[in-house]
Amino acid sequence: MTHTDTTRSASPDTSSPPAGRMSRRTGVIVAVVLITQLMIVLDAAIVNIALPDIQRELSMNSASLSWVVNAYTLAFGGLLLLGSRLGDIAGRRATFLAGLALFTGSSILGGFATNAAVLLSARAVQGVGAAMLAPAALTILMSSVAPGRQQTRAIGWYTVVSASGAAIGLIAGGLLTDLASWRWVFFVNAPIGVAVFAAALIVLPRTGRTRTPADALGAVLVTLGMSTVVYGFIRAAEDGWGDAGTLIAFVTGVVLLGAFLLNESMVSHPITPLRLFAHRERSTAYVARLLLVAGSMGAFFFMSQYLQLVLGWTPLQTGLAFLPIPLSVFSSSQIVSRWLADRYSVRVIAGIGMALSAIGLGSMALVLGAHTSYAAMVLPMILLGLGNGTAFVPLTAAGLTGVEPADRGVASGLVNVTQQLGGALGLAVLVTVFATAHPASSAPAAVTDAFVTGADRGFAVAGGLLAVGFGVLMVALRPRRGGRGKHELALDDELILAES
Repeated sequence: MTHTDTTRSASPDTSSPPAGRMSRRTGVIVAVVLITQLMIVLDAAIVNIALPDIQRELSMNSASLSWVVNAYTLAFGGLLLLGSRLGDIAGRRATFLAGLALFTGSSILGGFATNAAVLLSARAVQGVGAAMLAPAALTILMSSVAPGRQQTRAIGWYTVVSASGAAIGLIAGGLLTDLASWRWVFFVNAPIGVAVFAAALIVLPRTGRTRTPADALGAVLVTLGMSTVVYGFIRAAEDGWGDAGTLIAFVTGVVLLGAFLLNESMVSHPITPLRLFAHRERSTAYVARLLLVAGSMGAFFFMSQYLQLVLGWTPLQTGLAFLPIPLSVFSSSQIVSRWLADRYSVRVIAGIGMALSAIGLGSMALVLGAHTSYAAMVLPMILLGLGNGTAFVPLTAAGLTGVEPADRGVASGLVNVTQQLGGALGLAVLVTVFATAHPASSAPAAVTDAFVTGADRGFAVAGGLLAVGFGVLMVALRPRRGGRGKHELALDDELILAES
């Protein structure tokens, strides 16, 4: 039986804000979580536009340059489940503060890097910090905000950050690289991290710690398995799906994860309780979120390169060109969280969002050409943003619905795991598809035509991934037959069982 150290529980917030509004303390906690999540998501993308400058100054070759992004992704994705369980065992406040300290310190180290080894090490430590921060932050958000409309709105804001963070990162990366230096894509985290750390010390509650035996074998197996699978996706994006290293990584990862599942089914206190996957709506949300991120995040890769390589735009212009996406995400997520979440099911809202995003990506494949104007790209970008903002709100809530308090850290980790694996999967698949278009010659026109052809195929496949996600939602969350009864998921983190 699990015992909780109740002496470390937070004192309840006794303030009495107006009905429907958060207390000041809760508002600050939400702000701390949202800023932290923005830093985490943004850092996966902010360096992309700065890569050419980093390559020149640190004399890095193309292979090592890719690890400026991949070192962060590998450490983040591979350690997420371990980081989420650490929050349950050591306390979410302590895990949050330790992760934030690691993340901020390594950002400063990366900004001062004078060679590739220091920069890549800093990026890996950033990923470790993010793996501790992300699940702790989401769990703190869900446990600090009252269920119902307040929590739904908080999830809406969290959605804005999660769904538009990559686009915001590209914008910020372009601004900082053009106006200052590539080093500021790392230094920018320092003042923000220090300010958030100070606020967190004051407002974050001291949470209970679960006194359970440490599942050391499970922790090792899942960390090695996740890291190996993420590495396989990264290797596939660089060297193709048929590469021996790619295949070895996937086989090894699958074997390790299989051993992990076997271990989890046998131990009394697993690091990831398999009962979390028995919930139909929650499991469906994990799959749908993975496919949504896989299609959407891969699209940013093509758009950023198209604007710079084909249209000849500067990093600053390229960054600003992504503004329609975060603005659309913000608009649709607020509409969902304020007016639609309480009226319609996850199946309906997330399904509409997936469909809009799929249409946006499919439209981009149709309009993109060697001489396409930016104006022709705006509508597909808006549709992509509207779809992401609409779908992420219910999928985030669904990923945490019906979870016991002791399992909230792990469930939050799984939400983030699907996002990281989705991004790695999408990039690997879409870059492989993109690479099928080889230029007929080295002439600039031929290279441009091959790039456009590959990007068109990539956008089409990205739209197909979201179409599969739409189908999964429609089939898996289909209302059960039998009279007027229904089994639908509400966004207030509860299941509504209507009359049967």
